[in-house]
Amino acid sequence: MRTLTDAEVAALARDHERARLDVRPIDAPTLTRPGMTIDDAYAVQQAWVELQVAGGAALVGRKIGLTSVAMQQQMKIDEPDFGALLDHMLLADGATIPHAAYLDPRLEVEVAFVLKAPLAGDRLTVTDVLRATEYVVPALELIDARSRRVDPATGRARTVVDTIADNAADAGVVLGGRPMDPTDVDLRWVGAIFSRNGIVEETGLAAGVLNHPALGLAWLARRLAPYGLALEPGHLVLSGSFTRAVVCRPGDTFTADYGPLGTVSCHVA
Repeated sequence: MRTLTDAEVAALARDHERARLDVRPIDAPTLTRPGMTIDDAYAVQQAWVELQVAGGAALVGRKIGLTSVAMQQQMKIDEPDFGALLDHMLLADGATIPHAAYLDPRLEVEVAFVLKAPLAGDRLTVTDVLRATEYVVPALELIDARSRRVDPATGRARTVVDTIADNAADAGVVLGGRPMDPTDVDLRWVGAIFSRNGIVEETGLAAGVLNHPALGLAWLARRLAPYGLALEPGHLVLSGSFTRAVVCRPGDTFTADYGPLGTVSCHVA
């Protein structure tokens, strides 16, 4: 259910875009709009995406977040969330990430799917998702907070509504490793060793994403339908993190080793 007017939605979208471009955080929207709903948040997110597309950006895919039960409980939600991937967010393996260009950058370990066929419908299975996938590849998702994670005056943490309005915290994706046919690997057992400056920070298995990362795409196709959106051929889809987010500091070098799928890395300057 929507509670915000179209004008309020457009204003919040502009606020988030200014925060991104100026690298200056805004207050979490729910601080002054406590009745704001998840539908309102997705409306703000979509308006922000449309604002960037009008400015010359291109939609290249989607991201799925909050895929673990623990994170859902922490954020007081009973399902994942999703955001948009735009072409200016794509980073090559080994990229240098300018810390000053982001507000609170962090990295998460993911499996990315690149689609060759559309995904739609309420009864998609893992097999349906795998058949629609051209390849999977290791990825690091760069997340950020255009609205403050914690309000400095009250100590109040932002809610899942604020995070969704903030494009589900998505800010970029580093792609690397070895593209694989999804039928050639058991995706539940895809693992990664995530290191910062040569020291292991996190390890995990992709089964941590809804028991199978392909199930995230099935959920997303279903969730997008009411908004008139779909997963299209050529879209890149981040299936959800299977490690905790690691804070980025200037001078850090990150490497995620996916074993048979290769490695993906980046440096923070």
